[in-house]
Amino acid sequence: MTQERPTILVIDDDPAALGMMDTALEDAGFAVLLAQSGKGAFATMAHRRPDLVLVDAMMPGMNGWEVCARMASEAPLASVPVVFMTGLTEIEHVLRAFDVGAQDYVTKPFHFDEVLARIRVRLAASQQVRTAHVALDRSGRFLFGLDHVRTQIAWSTPQAADLIARLSPDTIGEIATPDLPNLPPGSLLGHWLIDDVPHKIVFVGREGPDILILSIAPIPAEPEAILQKKLGLSTREAEVLLWISRGKSSRDIAEILQISPRTIDKHTEQLYNKAGFSSRAAAAATASRLLRETE
Repeated sequence: MTQERPTILVIDDDPAALGMMDTALEDAGFAVLLAQSGKGAFATMAHRRPDLVLVDAMMPGMNGWEVCARMASEAPLASVPVVFMTGLTEIEHVLRAFDVGAQDYVTKPFHFDEVLARIRVRLAASQQVRTAHVALDRSGRFLFGLDHVRTQIAWSTPQAADLIARLSPDTIGEIATPDLPNLPPGSLLGHWLIDDVPHKIVFVGREGPDILILSIAPIPAEPEAILQKKLGLSTREAEVLLWISRGKSSRDIAEILQISPRTIDKHTEQLYNKAGFSSRAAAAATASRLLRETE
């Protein structure tokens, strides 16, 4: 959530209602975004992620329930709290709103003090969750919650959301197989390419009956591949350099790689020339530094 003024997106097809909410929320200290349709709201959220959404139930085109469902299915928006605004008092309409992702609701006509109180409660709870998610990201744990019943993202940490957004739209369906809830924690669910980099998704555990916690992370490159790419070496030269960095002699490396010591010396000379190394110690130090930088 923004440090200065939280941003509230109000979605309502009634211009008078939008104007009233705009003035009232601005006076209460919020930054306000307005949209008269679900389509317009998603166009706005593509450029600026709000801290909370107020959405009217009955709108032409995409109604409030459909807005909630779509937000819940998109990783970057799944954790944005939604307060449902409805003039419908039947309990099934309210339950339907919660079922598709709303966190709270207010009934029209409403008292703004009540709306404001609900907004502040949801923003405070959201801030606590987002702080925890950022901490997980910083610790290297890119986690997300998958509702395997509805086949949609329930929540995600910021960096996990960024990675999920770059997956194929069909990936979540591929992951949410019927057997998923029965897998033991730590099970590898598969590998997926993101920007040509292989990533793995692992089952971590459960959060209630429907939400499964998964992790997504790039698969670390093999150290030889890192040295090969960083220094422009051949595959064999990178292997020789790796063992040099681990303190092995030419004879030791020859035994490990099952080639002659003379061939090892030839590869060593070539990699020295390519990378500009002046000594074995310089080669080992550079290789060790490059590998530490990728950890």
